[in-house]
Amino acid sequence: METIKKILFTLSFLLCFVLCNAQNTTRSFVLKISADGESTLTAYLPAKPSGRAVVCLPGGGYTHLAIDNEGHDWADFFNNKGIAFFVLKYRMPKGDRNIPISDAVKSMKTVRDSANNWQINPYDVGIMGSSAGGHLASVISTKADFFARPDFSILFYPVISMDKSKSHVGSCDNFLGNSVNDKELVNEFSTDRQVRNHLTPEAVIFLANDDGGVPPLTNGIAYYAAMRKNGNKCSLHVYPTGGHGFGFKKDFAYHGQLLNDLSTWLDNHKSPSKDAIRVACIGNSITDGFGIDMADEKGYPAVLQDKLGDKYNVKNYGVSARTLMSKGDLPYVKELAWRDAKAFNPNIVIVKLGTNDSKPENWQYNSTYQKDLEAMVDTLKSLSAKPQIYLATPIPAFKGTWNINDSVIVNGIIPIIKRVAKKKKCKIIDLHTEFSKYGGLVQADGIHPNAKGAAQMADIIFNSLSCESQRKTVCGK
Repeated sequence: METIKKILFTLSFLLCFVLCNAQNTTRSFVLKISADGESTLTAYLPAKPSGRAVVCLPGGGYTHLAIDNEGHDWADFFNNKGIAFFVLKYRMPKGDRNIPISDAVKSMKTVRDSANNWQINPYDVGIMGSSAGGHLASVISTKADFFARPDFSILFYPVISMDKSKSHVGSCDNFLGNSVNDKELVNEFSTDRQVRNHLTPEAVIFLANDDGGVPPLTNGIAYYAAMRKNGNKCSLHVYPTGGHGFGFKKDFAYHGQLLNDLSTWLDNHKSPSKDAIRVACIGNSITDGFGIDMADEKGYPAVLQDKLGDKYNVKNYGVSARTLMSKGDLPYVKELAWRDAKAFNPNIVIVKLGTNDSKPENWQYNSTYQKDLEAMVDTLKSLSAKPQIYLATPIPAFKGTWNINDSVIVNGIIPIIKRVAKKKKCKIIDLHTEFSKYGGLVQADGIHPNAKGAAQMADIIFNSLSCESQRKTVCGK
């Protein structure tokens, strides 16, 4: 009798456990991703959606997929946190890297395209990958277009390098195929070399110190180093033991700590609300945050985000050394940041260009400055969001470093900016005048603000946003 009671108790406990887990997931289904039906996306939608979603890419050396341990087994963990979870069964490359890349790109776009139906915030869609799946996730994070690029990355013991001397040989061979010794392609798909400041999404990396399959120093840690070097947000967790492929295995000695670490990271990862007002900060190195350590957190766009609050989604699209003029040495309009800024479809745009145009080697083409500025404004005005555009004058050049000429800025560039603003009905932010008293808040070159200077710039810009058109959202904050 006692034995029967114990069995019934155990069965009751297991049933309760299963039901409790099932309550975290309200709906699960499978979608075809590729025309041949070989690639599928399994969806696990949470009972209490937070709006966040994660697309998971299991590993397997680009020969197979550890689809349970590095995929489906994670579903309840994420659903319990209100996160929609999607497991991608991607096709193997067999030497054609575009096959798994296309599957991953389509899965990301599918989730964003279905955001309303699945109660997902399209600006809070992350990617997760393990081992070779981590490589594929990092490729999408660094190389995909705006609509497929994730908002954050979760990488478990990822393959990062495509250099066989530094990485998992099989993954390199299978992904690059006959081109595995092509140095240009090795560089292009070694994703630590493709990290871009501001444009590569925030990442968290988990790995074991004793990983003998994928060398940590030249892969996961190399990606972290590249992110940190570029001033991007990134977190690294290295466990003493665990080898390669621990995934969701409960016999991994640090399984509980791993879940706690990931849970804490997710809880503290900030994301904009679905209906946040989108603000695009377009500019050169001063917008980029040149010379400011962790510019993604301390550059003026990041400080502006803090000032505006969570009803706004501020993006930094600054690129160092760029010119407004198309005939300049490094035209901004040829940059990925410009394409991303347009794809972002902002409600507000702050354009702060012109400093590098003042160099004599660029200003020789000054007759094109107004035409190029008008073309940029017209392109932005044509976006479906119909953004309010603010043209910011360059801050003073306190020194003539790198041939930058403040006289040209004052007498040549600023008058054109004001003419275009009047003609195109844009707002003016007079940074040159407002920042002129803060010469002590620039770096030694006399050109770039330091962190305190960037904060001052953000304050000026915040206070300059039009109270007429933004009274309820900005001035009424």
